[in-house]
Amino acid sequence: MTSATLLVELLTEELPPKALPRLGETFATRIAEGLKAKGLAPADAPFRTFASPRRLAVTVAQVAAEAAAKEVTEKLMPVSVALDAAGKPTPALLKKMEAKGIPVEAVSGFERRMDGKAEALFHTAMVPGAKLAEVLSAIVQDAIKALPIPKVMHWGDGDATFVRPVHKLTLLHGADVVPGRVLDLESGRTTRGHRFMSRGDIAIATADAYEPTLLAEGKVVPNFAERRANIEHQLLAEAAKQGALLNEYADLLDEVAALVEHPTVYVGEFEAEFLAVPQECLILTMRANQKYFPLFDGAGTLLNRFLIVSNMHVADPSNIIAGNARVVRPRLSDARFFFEQDKKQKLEARLPRLAPVVYHNKLGSQLERVERLEALAGAIAAQLHADVAAAKRAARLAKADLVTDMVGEFPELQGIMGRYYALADGEGAVVADAIQAHYQPRFAGDALPAGNVAAAVALADKLDALVGFFGIGMVPTGDKDPFALRRAALGVLRILMEAPLPLELPKLIEVAAAGFKPGVLGAEGFATQLQDFMFERLKNLLRGDDSGSGRDGAVIDAVLALKPARIDLVPAKLAAVEAFRALPEAAALAAANKRIVNILKKVEGTPGEPDIALLQEDAEKALFHQVVEVAPLVRSHVANEDYTDALCALAGLRAAVDQFFEDVMVMAEEPLTRANRIALLAQLAGLMNQVADLSRLSA
Repeated sequence: MTSATLLVELLTEELPPKALPRLGETFATRIAEGLKAKGLAPADAPFRTFASPRRLAVTVAQVAAEAAAKEVTEKLMPVSVALDAAGKPTPALLKKMEAKGIPVEAVSGFERRMDGKAEALFHTAMVPGAKLAEVLSAIVQDAIKALPIPKVMHWGDGDATFVRPVHKLTLLHGADVVPGRVLDLESGRTTRGHRFMSRGDIAIATADAYEPTLLAEGKVVPNFAERRANIEHQLLAEAAKQGALLNEYADLLDEVAALVEHPTVYVGEFEAEFLAVPQECLILTMRANQKYFPLFDGAGTLLNRFLIVSNMHVADPSNIIAGNARVVRPRLSDARFFFEQDKKQKLEARLPRLAPVVYHNKLGSQLERVERLEALAGAIAAQLHADVAAAKRAARLAKADLVTDMVGEFPELQGIMGRYYALADGEGAVVADAIQAHYQPRFAGDALPAGNVAAAVALADKLDALVGFFGIGMVPTGDKDPFALRRAALGVLRILMEAPLPLELPKLIEVAAAGFKPGVLGAEGFATQLQDFMFERLKNLLRGDDSGSGRDGAVIDAVLALKPARIDLVPAKLAAVEAFRALPEAAALAAANKRIVNILKKVEGTPGEPDIALLQEDAEKALFHQVVEVAPLVRSHVANEDYTDALCALAGLRAAVDQFFEDVMVMAEEPLTRANRIALLAQLAGLMNQVADLSRLSA
């Protein structure tokens, strides 16, 4: 059958910008899949996605008006029910045939074959293919139902619901309109272009003409990716012309690409006097409120210029530029006012205002939390031999900016503004920097707090949250993590491992828990549960699931099986196990270790020390002497954190271990002999598994 390109378009009111790319992709993919499932398009038929502020659309190539007929075989019923003793159709079979529209004379063509343990009748017939005109509306409806829309709305007098009102439906197959009705709209071939740069309704001649027609007549760039690339090219070109740079613009670019249909970039400017305000405030108000792209010099310092992505292209943009400058000026004035007002009161003086601010109804107020953070940060700093007074001071002031006007207006600036206000108050740079850094790392790949004072405050902040919420039973489940505990756990792990810091995780949890009032942390076994939670996060981090290094799963399991207290030593242990695994002796020793572990699991009680006087076989004597000989060397390497050398030293045991299992019956009938051999294996296992559980390396 002949085929042609199919166009489906919904013309809407302005769609949610942050959701637009996903809406467009889902809409297009579901329609293409629906056509392919009906046999109306080949499995490899290409399709093109369109998503602009006022439209979702897709063109699918090679779509047939009617799918090819296909042969379908279906089971009717068991032969024993379908045919009587003379082989004639029973009333039951005739009734079923009538219901399915199968003529009586087709009985002779029924196939008899075994279906499980019984013989059954099967009917084969050619079934007409789906017709595009009959199924397209349903395919579009199904695609709409699949869209990730958390909240829908009604409009007009109909019953249709969608994320925004829909005004037109275009269903075009080649040059022909496909009749259909979706969201109370009848299909047609007209759409609309740019609100101001295009005329009214635009007729689409053919589905293939959709994109070029919108570009030429509608002044709309309908493809999201191409529109985004167009904007980025203009931004970078204009920034270069200004001798400036764009920093961290990707997220804003995604949003702006969903707000405009015909992007044109212009340069705006504000008074240089506003640069006296912390640049983070100005950057945030320009990006978040105005969707402007700030410009920076080579050192990353904000300039008093910005780029505007306008939805209009005009010969004289002076009015657009002046209008945007006029709009941004009050925003910058507000930021300056907040900054100047906030500096009139010291951070220390704001602390009492944290008392009525509830952190959590079971964990107390923000002021009570500050008191815990102060003590905990000081304790951690002491373990790190850092400036305890500075750590406690930073922790004491870390949350004070939450009750400033600037952070009240821009919550994203918490910590950042705390640093500025601390410096204005005369606090030392170490304290001020720690106030800002205590939220770090805020996301995967974010920088870690610099210096042990900042690290102590950051660890205190995250550990207090983890211990507190686990201690009251508020544990993340599934995708639900309202208190961002996964992020906090990853932050603790990254600081400990990457800084690195020689701190023991169980001890940190214990010290953090001691800071809460008696009876607050009532969840049974929460400390163990929290450690397990963090090791699971560490496993994901190391495997690469959370932007980690992507190490081998068996190596990670071997190291983490021992639940190392010192997270900073984990990378060295992983490297050592990887080096050990490359040795020719590794596989045999890992297998032997697994065998030993399985034997010891069946032993009741704790094995004692092996007695040389009870050794009988040459193989067990040889293994005993080699273990005694190599043990001090292995322990010395482990104590010095030379884990690779420790594991390599174990390689020399392979021959003795192999011979032991070949010649010696571990579970001997004589009790003393059996206990002695088990003790020898326990000693060997303890020696081999100081760095990692090597049995995890055995398949």
